[in-house]
Amino acid sequence: MTQRKVAVVGVSLSDCGRVDEATPYALHAQAARRALADSGLGREVVDGFASAGLGTLAPIEVAEYLGLRPRWVDSTSVGGSTWEVMASHAADAIAAGHANAVLLVYGSTARADIKAGRRTGDLSFGARGPLQFEVPYGHTLIAKYAMAARRHMHEYGTTVEQLASIAVQARANAASNDEAMFRDPITVEDVLSGPMIADPFTRLHCCIRSDGGAAVLLAAEEYVRDCRTRPVWVLGTGEYVSHTTMSEWPDFTVSPAAVSGPVAFERAGVRADEVDVAEIYDAFTYMTLVTLEDLGFCAKGEGGAFVEKGRLLTGGDLPVNTDGGGLSAQHPGMRGLFLLVEAVRQLRGEAGEGRQVRVADGGAPRLAVASGTGGWFCSSGTVVLGRG
Repeated sequence: MTQRKVAVVGVSLSDCGRVDEATPYALHAQAARRALADSGLGREVVDGFASAGLGTLAPIEVAEYLGLRPRWVDSTSVGGSTWEVMASHAADAIAAGHANAVLLVYGSTARADIKAGRRTGDLSFGARGPLQFEVPYGHTLIAKYAMAARRHMHEYGTTVEQLASIAVQARANAASNDEAMFRDPITVEDVLSGPMIADPFTRLHCCIRSDGGAAVLLAAEEYVRDCRTRPVWVLGTGEYVSHTTMSEWPDFTVSPAAVSGPVAFERAGVRADEVDVAEIYDAFTYMTLVTLEDLGFCAKGEGGAFVEKGRLLTGGDLPVNTDGGGLSAQHPGMRGLFLLVEAVRQLRGEAGEGRQVRVADGGAPRLAVASGTGGWFCSSGTVVLGRG
Protein backbone atom coordinates (compact mmCIF):
# COMPACT_ATOMS: atom_id res chain seq x y z
CA MET A 1 0.00 0.00 0.00
CA THR A 2 1.34 3.40 -0.98
CA GLN A 3 1.78 5.75 1.97
CA ARG A 4 0.32 9.22 1.48
CA LYS A 5 2.38 12.31 2.15
CA VAL A 6 1.15 14.43 5.06
CA ALA A 7 1.22 18.21 5.36
CA VAL A 8 0.43 20.76 8.00
CA VAL A 9 -2.13 22.93 6.24
CA GLY A 10 -3.46 25.15 9.03
CA VAL A 11 -2.08 26.61 12.26
CA SER A 12 -3.22 29.23 14.71
CA LEU A 13 -3.18 30.45 18.28
CA SER A 14 -6.16 31.56 20.29
CA ASP A 15 -5.98 34.76 22.28
CA CYS A 16 -3.00 34.34 24.60
CA GLY A 17 -1.36 35.95 27.58
CA ARG A 18 -3.89 37.44 29.98
CA VAL A 19 -7.30 36.09 29.04
CA ASP A 20 -9.55 36.45 32.07
CA GLU A 21 -13.00 35.99 30.58
CA ALA A 22 -12.67 32.89 28.35
CA THR A 23 -13.05 29.25 29.35
CA PRO A 24 -10.59 26.59 28.21
CA TYR A 25 -13.30 25.25 25.89
CA ALA A 26 -13.68 28.68 24.30
CA LEU A 27 -9.93 28.88 23.70
CA HIS A 28 -10.01 25.45 22.06
CA ALA A 29 -12.81 26.61 19.78
CA GLN A 30 -11.15 29.91 18.94
CA ALA A 31 -7.86 28.25 18.01
CA ALA A 32 -9.64 25.54 15.99
CA ARG A 33 -11.73 28.04 13.99
CA ARG A 34 -8.65 30.12 13.23
CA ALA A 35 -6.61 27.10 12.12
CA LEU A 36 -9.39 25.97 9.78
CA ALA A 37 -9.65 29.47 8.39
CA ASP A 38 -5.89 29.51 7.93
CA SER A 39 -6.08 26.30 5.90
CA GLY A 40 -9.02 27.32 3.77
CA LEU A 41 -10.66 23.93 4.34
CA GLY A 42 -14.12 23.42 5.77
CA ARG A 43 -14.91 21.72 9.05
CA GLU A 44 -16.53 18.84 7.17
CA VAL A 45 -13.14 17.51 6.01
CA VAL A 46 -11.95 16.96 9.58
CA ASP A 47 -12.36 13.27 10.35
CA GLY A 48 -9.63 12.97 12.98
CA PHE A 49 -9.25 14.76 16.28
CA ALA A 50 -6.59 14.84 19.00
CA SER A 51 -6.82 16.59 22.35
CA ALA A 52 -5.63 16.09 25.92
CA GLY A 53 -5.86 17.79 29.27
CA LEU A 54 -9.50 18.89 29.28
CA GLY A 55 -12.74 17.09 30.00
CA THR A 56 -13.73 13.90 31.74
CA LEU A 57 -13.58 11.96 28.48
CA ALA A 58 -10.92 13.80 26.55
CA PRO A 59 -11.01 14.22 23.60
CA ILE A 60 -14.69 13.33 23.29
CA GLU A 61 -15.95 16.31 25.29
CA VAL A 62 -13.88 18.80 23.33
CA ALA A 63 -14.84 17.24 19.99
CA GLU A 64 -18.51 17.53 20.96
CA TYR A 65 -18.01 21.16 21.98
CA LEU A 66 -16.48 21.84 18.57
CA GLY A 67 -19.28 20.04 16.75
CA LEU A 68 -16.99 17.30 15.42
CA ARG A 69 -17.69 13.59 15.06
CA PRO A 70 -14.27 12.13 14.32
CA ARG A 71 -13.68 8.56 13.18
CA TRP A 72 -10.06 8.70 14.43
CA VAL A 73 -9.11 10.07 17.86
CA ASP A 74 -6.07 10.38 20.07
CA SER A 75 -5.89 11.42 23.71
CA THR A 76 -2.26 10.52 24.39
CA SER A 77 -1.13 12.59 27.37
CA VAL A 78 2.58 12.63 28.11
CA GLY A 79 3.01 16.19 29.34
CA GLY A 80 4.50 18.94 27.23
CA SER A 81 5.56 16.55 24.46
CA THR A 82 1.95 15.40 23.97
CA TRP A 83 1.46 17.40 20.81
CA GLU A 84 4.58 16.23 18.99
CA VAL A 85 3.64 12.65 19.87
CA MET A 86 0.07 13.27 18.70
CA ALA A 87 1.34 14.83 15.47
CA SER A 88 3.38 11.67 14.91
CA HIS A 89 0.35 9.47 15.47
CA ALA A 90 -1.83 11.66 13.26
CA ALA A 91 0.71 11.67 10.44
CA ASP A 92 0.92 7.88 10.58
CA ALA A 93 -2.87 7.56 10.53
CA ILE A 94 -3.23 9.91 7.55
CA ALA A 95 -0.39 8.24 5.66
CA ALA A 96 -2.06 4.85 6.14
CA GLY A 97 -5.49 6.11 5.09
CA HIS A 98 -7.16 5.82 8.49
CA ALA A 99 -7.98 9.54 8.47
CA ASN A 100 -7.80 12.36 5.95
CA ALA A 101 -7.52 15.48 8.06
CA VAL A 102 -6.65 15.52 11.77
CA LEU A 103 -7.11 18.54 14.02
CA LEU A 104 -4.88 18.93 17.08
CA VAL A 105 -6.20 21.43 19.62
CA TYR A 106 -5.18 22.69 23.06
CA GLY A 107 -6.40 25.47 25.34
CA SER A 108 -5.82 26.40 28.97
CA THR A 109 -6.61 29.19 31.41
CA ALA A 110 -3.80 28.22 33.78
CA ARG A 111 -2.99 31.82 34.67
CA ALA A 112 -6.58 33.04 35.00
CA ASP A 113 -7.51 30.06 37.17
CA ILE A 114 -4.79 30.96 39.68
CA LYS A 115 -5.77 34.63 39.69
CA ALA A 116 -9.40 33.70 40.32
CA GLY A 117 -8.52 31.17 43.03
CA ARG A 118 -9.80 28.19 41.04
CA ARG A 119 -6.48 26.41 41.53
CA THR A 120 -3.12 26.96 43.20
CA GLY A 121 0.24 27.61 41.64
CA ASP A 122 1.53 24.20 42.76
CA LEU A 123 1.02 21.34 40.36
CA SER A 124 0.64 17.97 42.08
CA PHE A 125 0.99 14.73 40.15
CA GLY A 126 -0.31 12.74 43.11
CA ALA A 127 1.40 10.18 45.33
CA ARG A 128 0.28 6.90 43.85
CA GLY A 129 2.34 4.32 42.03
CA PRO A 130 6.09 4.91 41.69
CA LEU A 131 5.76 8.56 42.74
CA GLN A 132 4.93 7.49 46.31
CA PHE A 133 8.62 6.82 46.87
CA GLU A 134 9.62 10.41 46.06
CA VAL A 135 6.73 12.56 47.24
CA PRO A 136 7.65 12.30 50.97
CA TYR A 137 10.98 13.96 50.19
CA GLY A 138 9.34 17.05 48.72
CA HIS A 139 10.38 16.66 45.09
CA THR A 140 8.53 19.28 43.11
CA LEU A 141 8.59 19.37 39.32
CA ILE A 142 10.90 22.37 39.29
CA ALA A 143 13.20 20.79 41.87
CA LYS A 144 13.70 17.80 39.59
CA TYR A 145 14.71 20.02 36.69
CA ALA A 146 16.98 22.00 39.00
CA MET A 147 18.74 18.84 40.18
CA ALA A 148 19.29 17.80 36.58
CA ALA A 149 20.73 21.21 35.75
CA ARG A 150 23.08 21.02 38.72
CA ARG A 151 24.30 17.61 37.55
CA HIS A 152 25.12 19.01 34.11
CA MET A 153 26.98 21.89 35.73
CA HIS A 154 28.94 19.43 37.85
CA GLU A 155 29.75 17.06 34.98
CA TYR A 156 30.61 19.56 32.28
CA GLY A 157 31.33 22.90 33.91
CA THR A 158 28.18 24.51 32.55
CA THR A 159 27.66 27.87 34.24
CA VAL A 160 24.56 29.57 35.53
CA GLU A 161 25.47 32.53 33.29
CA GLN A 162 25.27 30.28 30.24
CA LEU A 163 21.86 29.05 31.33
CA ALA A 164 20.78 32.65 31.93
CA SER A 165 21.83 33.60 28.39
CA ILE A 166 19.12 31.26 27.09
CA ALA A 167 16.46 33.31 28.89
CA VAL A 168 18.00 36.53 27.58
CA GLN A 169 17.92 35.32 23.97
CA ALA A 170 14.36 34.02 24.31
CA ARG A 171 13.27 37.44 25.51
CA ALA A 172 15.09 39.13 22.62
CA ASN A 173 13.24 36.87 20.17
CA ALA A 174 9.94 37.70 21.88
CA ALA A 175 10.52 41.43 21.35
CA SER A 176 9.23 41.19 17.75
CA ASN A 177 6.30 38.91 18.59
CA ASP A 178 3.02 40.76 19.10
CA GLU A 179 1.56 37.60 20.69
CA ALA A 180 4.31 37.33 23.31
CA MET A 181 3.38 38.06 26.91
CA PHE A 182 6.75 39.60 27.87
CA ARG A 183 8.79 41.60 25.36
CA ASP A 184 10.98 44.01 27.35
CA PRO A 185 14.69 43.12 27.12
CA ILE A 186 16.49 41.47 30.00
CA THR A 187 20.17 40.88 30.79
CA VAL A 188 22.10 38.00 32.29
CA GLU A 189 22.38 40.04 35.47
CA ASP A 190 18.59 40.47 35.54
CA VAL A 191 18.23 36.70 35.42
CA LEU A 192 20.85 36.04 38.09
CA SER A 193 19.57 38.67 40.51
CA GLY A 194 15.97 37.45 40.52
CA PRO A 195 14.35 35.57 43.40
CA MET A 196 15.58 31.99 43.80
CA ILE A 197 12.97 29.37 42.94
CA ALA A 198 15.00 26.13 42.97
CA ASP A 199 18.77 26.33 42.91
CA PRO A 200 20.19 27.18 40.36
CA PHE A 201 16.93 28.51 38.86
CA THR A 202 15.85 32.04 39.65
CA ARG A 203 12.48 33.23 38.40
CA LEU A 204 13.61 34.17 34.89
CA HIS A 205 15.09 30.70 34.38
CA CYS A 206 11.51 29.44 34.60
CA CYS A 207 8.67 29.60 32.10
CA ILE A 208 5.95 32.18 32.46
CA ARG A 209 2.38 31.26 33.30
CA SER A 210 -0.16 32.39 30.74
CA ASP A 211 -3.53 31.61 29.24
CA GLY A 212 -3.92 30.52 25.66
CA GLY A 213 -4.51 27.83 23.10
CA ALA A 214 -3.26 26.54 19.77
CA ALA A 215 -4.44 24.37 16.90
CA VAL A 216 -2.75 22.52 14.06
CA LEU A 217 -4.47 20.85 11.11
CA LEU A 218 -2.73 18.00 9.29
CA ALA A 219 -4.08 16.65 6.02
CA ALA A 220 -3.32 14.14 3.29
CA GLU A 221 -1.48 15.38 0.22
CA GLU A 222 -4.59 15.40 -2.01
CA TYR A 223 -6.13 18.15 0.15
CA VAL A 224 -3.21 20.50 -0.33
CA ARG A 225 -4.48 21.84 -3.65
CA ASP A 226 -7.63 23.12 -1.93
CA CYS A 227 -5.73 24.97 0.80
CA ARG A 228 -5.04 28.68 0.87
CA THR A 229 -1.58 28.28 2.40
CA ARG A 230 1.68 26.73 1.29
CA PRO A 231 1.96 23.18 2.69
CA VAL A 232 4.55 22.30 5.29
CA TRP A 233 5.37 18.61 5.01
CA VAL A 234 5.85 16.23 7.91
CA LEU A 235 9.16 14.62 7.00
CA GLY A 236 9.88 12.51 10.05
CA THR A 237 8.84 11.98 13.66
CA GLY A 238 10.12 10.22 16.76
CA GLU A 239 8.86 9.60 20.27
CA TYR A 240 10.31 8.12 23.43
CA VAL A 241 9.53 7.75 27.12
CA SER A 242 12.27 7.46 29.70
CA HIS A 243 11.25 7.37 33.37
CA THR A 244 8.84 8.70 35.95
CA THR A 245 10.94 8.43 39.10
CA MET A 246 14.29 10.20 39.33
CA SER A 247 15.88 7.00 40.66
CA GLU A 248 15.11 5.30 37.34
CA TRP A 249 16.72 8.06 35.25
CA PRO A 250 20.14 6.69 34.33
CA ASP A 251 21.75 10.03 33.51
CA PHE A 252 20.41 13.46 34.48
CA THR A 253 22.41 15.03 31.66
CA VAL A 254 20.63 13.07 28.90
CA SER A 255 17.01 13.81 27.94
CA PRO A 256 14.64 11.51 26.02
CA ALA A 257 15.22 13.72 22.97
CA ALA A 258 18.47 11.77 22.63
CA VAL A 259 16.28 8.97 21.26
CA SER A 260 13.31 10.76 19.67
CA GLY A 261 15.52 13.27 17.84
CA PRO A 262 17.82 10.89 15.96
CA VAL A 263 14.83 8.70 15.07
CA ALA A 264 12.97 11.70 13.61
CA PHE A 265 16.02 12.88 11.66
CA GLU A 266 16.65 9.40 10.28
CA ARG A 267 13.05 9.00 9.17
CA ALA A 268 13.17 12.46 7.57
CA GLY A 269 16.42 11.68 5.81
CA VAL A 270 18.12 14.81 7.11
CA ARG A 271 20.89 15.71 9.53
CA ALA A 272 20.69 18.06 12.48
CA ASP A 273 23.20 20.40 10.86
CA GLU A 274 20.80 20.92 7.94
CA VAL A 275 18.06 22.34 10.18
CA ASP A 276 17.43 26.09 9.81
CA VAL A 277 15.29 26.73 12.88
CA ALA A 278 14.51 24.81 16.08
CA GLU A 279 11.50 25.15 18.36
CA ILE A 280 12.33 23.48 21.68
CA TYR A 281 10.28 23.04 24.82
CA ASP A 282 11.65 25.46 27.40
CA ALA A 283 9.81 25.27 30.69
CA PHE A 284 13.27 25.92 32.16
CA THR A 285 16.50 27.14 30.61
CA TYR A 286 18.22 23.82 31.14
CA MET A 287 15.65 22.08 28.92
CA THR A 288 16.79 24.14 25.95
CA LEU A 289 20.46 23.45 26.57
CA VAL A 290 20.26 19.70 27.06
CA THR A 291 17.78 19.22 24.19
CA LEU A 292 20.12 21.04 21.81
CA GLU A 293 22.82 18.56 22.79
CA ASP A 294 20.59 15.53 22.48
CA LEU A 295 19.21 16.54 19.09
CA GLY A 296 22.79 16.66 17.85
CA PHE A 297 23.30 20.39 17.38
CA CYS A 298 26.36 20.16 19.61
CA ALA A 299 28.21 17.43 21.48
CA LYS A 300 27.24 16.30 24.96
CA GLY A 301 28.64 18.72 27.51
CA GLU A 302 29.14 21.51 24.97
CA GLY A 303 25.68 23.03 25.33
CA GLY A 304 26.88 25.80 27.62
CA ALA A 305 29.39 27.10 25.09
CA PHE A 306 26.93 26.55 22.23
CA VAL A 307 24.22 28.84 23.64
CA GLU A 308 26.57 31.76 24.21
CA LYS A 309 27.18 34.74 21.91
CA GLY A 310 23.69 35.04 20.47
CA ARG A 311 23.58 31.76 18.56
CA LEU A 312 19.90 31.22 19.49
CA LEU A 313 18.68 34.63 18.33
CA THR A 314 16.45 35.00 15.28
CA GLY A 315 19.49 36.16 13.32
CA GLY A 316 21.86 33.69 14.99
CA ASP A 317 23.56 30.54 13.75
CA LEU A 318 20.66 28.37 14.94
CA PRO A 319 17.52 30.38 15.71
CA VAL A 320 15.77 28.71 18.63
CA ASN A 321 12.30 29.48 20.02
CA THR A 322 11.83 32.32 17.62
CA ASP A 323 8.53 33.37 19.19
CA GLY A 324 10.14 33.82 22.62
CA GLY A 325 9.29 30.34 23.82
CA GLY A 326 7.73 29.41 27.12
CA LEU A 327 10.23 31.64 28.87
CA SER A 328 8.77 34.84 27.36
CA ALA A 329 5.96 34.29 24.83
CA GLN A 330 3.33 32.05 26.39
CA HIS A 331 3.16 28.91 28.48
CA PRO A 332 -0.39 27.88 29.38
CA GLY A 333 0.56 24.35 30.37
CA MET A 334 1.38 21.64 27.81
CA ARG A 335 3.06 23.97 25.34
CA GLY A 336 4.17 21.50 22.68
CA LEU A 337 1.52 22.55 20.16
CA PHE A 338 2.84 26.12 20.18
CA LEU A 339 6.20 24.78 18.95
CA LEU A 340 4.55 23.31 15.87
CA VAL A 341 2.65 26.52 15.15
CA GLU A 342 5.80 28.62 15.26
CA ALA A 343 7.82 26.16 13.18
CA VAL A 344 5.15 26.20 10.46
CA ARG A 345 4.94 29.99 10.46
CA GLN A 346 8.70 30.22 10.06
CA LEU A 347 8.76 27.77 7.16
CA ARG A 348 5.95 29.64 5.42
CA GLY A 349 7.76 32.94 5.89
CA GLU A 350 4.86 34.33 7.91
CA ALA A 351 6.53 35.05 11.25
CA GLY A 352 6.57 38.80 10.69
CA GLU A 353 9.05 41.63 10.57
CA GLY A 354 11.97 41.25 12.95
CA ARG A 355 11.08 37.65 13.84
CA GLN A 356 11.19 35.88 10.49
CA VAL A 357 14.29 33.76 10.03
CA ARG A 358 16.09 34.16 6.70
CA VAL A 359 18.54 31.67 5.21
CA ALA A 360 21.56 32.50 3.05
CA ASP A 361 19.54 33.24 -0.11
CA GLY A 362 17.22 35.57 1.81
CA GLY A 363 14.30 33.17 1.71
CA ALA A 364 12.37 31.46 4.47
CA PRO A 365 13.84 28.43 6.23
CA ARG A 366 13.59 25.08 4.48
CA LEU A 367 13.83 22.73 7.46
CA ALA A 368 12.58 23.07 11.03
CA VAL A 369 12.43 20.81 14.04
CA ALA A 370 9.93 20.95 16.89
CA SER A 371 10.92 18.96 19.97
CA GLY A 372 8.66 18.72 22.99
CA THR A 373 9.50 17.43 26.46
CA GLY A 374 7.03 16.11 29.01
CA GLY A 375 6.99 15.65 32.76
CA TRP A 376 10.50 16.03 34.23
CA PHE A 377 12.32 14.80 31.11
CA CYS A 378 10.01 11.78 31.18
CA SER A 379 8.98 11.88 27.50
CA SER A 380 9.94 13.43 24.22
CA GLY A 381 8.39 13.91 20.81
CA THR A 382 10.30 15.31 17.85
CA VAL A 383 8.86 16.39 14.49
CA VAL A 384 10.92 17.39 11.46
CA LEU A 385 9.10 19.69 9.04
CA GLY A 386 10.00 20.83 5.52
CA ARG A 387 8.78 23.71 3.37
CA GLY A 388 6.63 22.85 0.36
